[in-house]
Amino acid sequence: MTSITDRGASAESIQHHYDVSNEFYSSWLDESMTYSCGLWQSNDDCLSAAQTRKIDYLTSLSGAGGRERVLDIGCGWGSVMQRLVAEHGVKHVTGLTLSAAQARYVQDQNDPRLEVRVQDWADFVPDAPYDAAISVGALEHFVKFGWERSKKVAAYRRFFEKCHESLKPGAGMALQTIGKGNVALDEQGLRDTLFIVQHIFPESDPPRLAEILHASEKLFEVKSVVNHRDHYARTCSAWLERLQANRTQATELAGPEKVEAYETYLKASIRQFRLGHANLYRISLWRV
Repeated sequence: MTSITDRGASAESIQHHYDVSNEFYSSWLDESMTYSCGLWQSNDDCLSAAQTRKIDYLTSLSGAGGRERVLDIGCGWGSVMQRLVAEHGVKHVTGLTLSAAQARYVQDQNDPRLEVRVQDWADFVPDAPYDAAISVGALEHFVKFGWERSKKVAAYRRFFEKCHESLKPGAGMALQTIGKGNVALDEQGLRDTLFIVQHIFPESDPPRLAEILHASEKLFEVKSVVNHRDHYARTCSAWLERLQANRTQATELAGPEKVEAYETYLKASIRQFRLGHANLYRISLWRV
């Protein structure tokens, strides 16, 4: 059992962000409520298509299509879960989240193929090994801002050990995560980072690619890694455009201070991804 001092973002910190209001998020996310980087194809592509394409891509990376049981770690509002059972022939998906609001949203779909648990991955005990796993936008919350690198790697190692325990031999896993960039932060970048840590994602810190690779050694074989930071800049731009277009509704739902904070956060994110201060990794791994 992982001690509380060795865990990343607490349930309270996760809820600070994700439990603002389901309706608030629906005012600027796409209709599937997918809150992660899309996979863009052309100049005239739309947000909804980019999100669907991303889910299909991660399904392919993980080999989840047509499987009996798939694990979604950090399932959000369930868009990956829903598409797996509706379009990819998966019989059952278990989703883990620390957000009660997200869990209720999934439960309200009333689909017996979808099982959602408000549970930390560290406390999850599978009743049987899964055929595949997908984790999107969760790894960023598994360590706390300010931890030394060795402690971060140890935390990621425990995560990969849990995934290894939860998957059948040879099973695939797709991992999508924001990562620290290799371009040094300028003064604005530093201000942006501190704002996001203090006001948007408390107790969270994205990994470096080397930390992920180190932590997964001898547990998973890395099949592929791509850095799609330009895709995340475009996704954040689409979200910002929708938030500003629906500002009146968003303000009624969450208040002017929250809307202003999210506009600042999205503008900062666009800049960070464009400049290489932040990366977006999509990684294919196979359990050894």
